Amino acid sequence: MELLRMSKAAKRLGIHPMTLRQWALDGKIPFTWVGRERRFSSVDVENMKRGSDCATSRPRREVLYVRVSGSSGQESALEAQEEELRATSTGAIVKVVRDRGSGLRENRPGLNRLLAMVSDGTVTVVRVTHEDRLARFGVGWLKRLFAVYGVTVEILHPKKLGGRDELLEDFVSLVTTFAGRLYGMRSAENRKRLLAESGQCGDKSEAV
Repeated sequence: MELLRMSKAAKRLGIHPMTLRQWALDGKIPFTWVGRERRFSSVDVENMKRGSDCATSRPRREVLYVRVSGSSGQESALEAQEEELRATSTGAIVKVVRDRGSGLRENRPGLNRLLAMVSDGTVTVVRVTHEDRLARFGVGWLKRLFAVYGVTVEILHPKKLGGRDELLEDFVSLVTTFAGRLYGMRSAENRKRLLAESGQCGDKSEAV
């Protein structure tokens, strides 16, 4: 795999470099920061080129993916994401997939349904409001997997960070997520300890 400069990648795609830059900002093609310069995988460029060649023969079929981290509540957040995606839709909406759970969890029911729809050819476009709704990490791998099936990912509000700022944001996300999990584990352990102590106290009082 070769990392291409923007000018070379644009030439292979037959487009202007500014068009490619906009595609990158819109989340239509993955890229990697090398210093302050965007670089594009030759694999992604070829997939994008093949997708452009057959785009006219395939009707646009969208699946809207919305997610919240909590296991309950937050219905308004799910509805807001769906409403925003529907308002900007330019094709037939096949399904709206709702998910609950951390973006670090790989085994999410909604994500599994989404993967099945991509692999069986039900949809041609996956749309999300923000990249982290799809996953906290590994979105680039998902895009490449989807591209194998001729499916593109569209992010309504793509990240505009780069380099150190983006790395810092990812680090904060990791710390926040694992701190929450650790707090939950400690809370569960404390509850078990208190229950055990309560049981011991009850046994002592009965013995007296």
